[in-house]
Formats: sequence, C-alpha cells, structure tokens
Amino acid sequence: MTGHLDKPAPLQPMPTDWQRALAVVAHPDDLEYGCAAAVAQWTDGGREVAYLLATRGEAGIDTVDPADCGPLREAEQRASAAVVGVSSVEFLDYRDGVVEYGLGLRRDIAAAVRRYRPDLVITLNHRDTWGGLGGGGAWNTPDHKAVGLATLDAASDAGNRWIFPELLAEQGLEPWDGVRWVAVAGSNTPTHAVDAGPGLERSVRSLLEHRAYLKVLTDKDPEEYVRTFLTGYAQRDAARFGGRPTVPFELFPR
Repeated sequence: MTGHLDKPAPLQPMPTDWQRALAVVAHPDDLEYGCAAAVAQWTDGGREVAYLLATRGEAGIDTVDPADCGPLREAEQRASAAVVGVSSVEFLDYRDGVVEYGLGLRRDIAAAVRRYRPDLVITLNHRDTWGGLGGGGAWNTPDHKAVGLATLDAASDAGNRWIFPELLAEQGLEPWDGVRWVAVAGSNTPTHAVDAGPGLERSVRSLLEHRAYLKVLTDKDPEEYVRTFLTGYAQRDAARFGGRPTVPFELFPR
C-alpha cells in the first residue's frame, strides 16, 4: 500500500495555447542539457522562443582566460540556439560564478519580460540540489539558484507598474502582465512534460555546438557523451508520461 501511495503522479502535457516564450538561464549550455528538445518542437510549431542569459560563461573553462572565453562561449550559444530555431539570444553581462539574487537581477529580467512580452517564461532549477524525490543528489550552483529564483519573481514584477517604475520612465517599457506560466526545467519535482522524441536529434546537435566547453568537460567522444546524456535524461521520467521520452518541467501558473 505504501509503495502505491508514494508513486509519483503522471506528468501532464505542457500547455500549448501560447505563442511567445522567454527562457532565462545563467550560462551558455544551461538550456541544452535537457530543455532544447522542447524548444525545437515549439519553434517547429510556429511559436517564438527567445533566450536571455545572465552571463557569458566566461569562468567555465580553466585553461581559457575569461576575456577570451566569454566571446567564445557566446558564439557557441548563438550557434546552439540557431539549431533549435531560436534567433534572439541576449546576454545581461553578469559575472560568471558570482551572480547574486537581488533587486538588480530582478529588474533586468523584468525588463526583458516587458520587452519580449511572453506568455510562457522558462528557467532552470532554482533549488539547492539536483536530485530525485526525497532530496539528495548534487549541489546546485549559486548562479542557477539566483537566476532561477529571480526569474520566478521577475515574471510577476514585470506586470506591476509600481515595481521598478524606472523601466517605464527611462526605457519606455510598459508593464507586461501576460505571463501565464513559469516552467522550471531540471526540477526535482516536475509536474508537466513535453514529448522529447520529435526534437531529440536536434537537441543533440544543439548541445554539440558547445564544442570548446565539451572538450574540457569530458574525455569521451563528444557525440557519444551528449547522446548518452540526453537520451538518458529523456527516459528518466518516461514512465510518468505514457512511456514517451520527456522534457520535464515544474509548472507554476500565474
């Protein structure tokens, strides 16, 4: 009886009645580790997806000076986004590795929400760990936690003209209260999912565009590493989604 009660609930299909999405993450490659298959399917269906990155990932390669690494990883991210049909990629220029949650970060993300006017906002796991139900797993990074939490807050901030009124007074950005959901990728407690199958091959190609980073991340053949990781991730919650490979999200309606 206990095992039955503890069984995770089925994942519900992600909403499809929307047109524009804004994905907000900390680093180049954050979206490619599991989320890009959903993005590919969305853009194939005629939806618009834009990327906003807090940093250029310039502290991510020990053997490359940040002054050289930042432009390299930015170029890789733009090429990666193009593979899944995303042409708008914006960087906020926060310092990689030391992003802090605060009013400045909330303001910058809220400004982007007002500019792009999305129905759906996507971000990455903002909690302390990566892991399954019941906790455990690897410790999350400060940048992911700060950006994820600030994005959840900024989705609401963007619709309130009395929070960050300078966005209207100085930048002409009218409030946008049209965000209907915030979807958290990489969550320990997903509630919804997209079928990863149609976009899986392009998600593999998208992650492979991060060539410089993959070169130092693994000694394996990059394509073998990427394909093994992404297909394994897509199968992790398949049993909760009718046996189909998944891109899981924790969905917060607004």
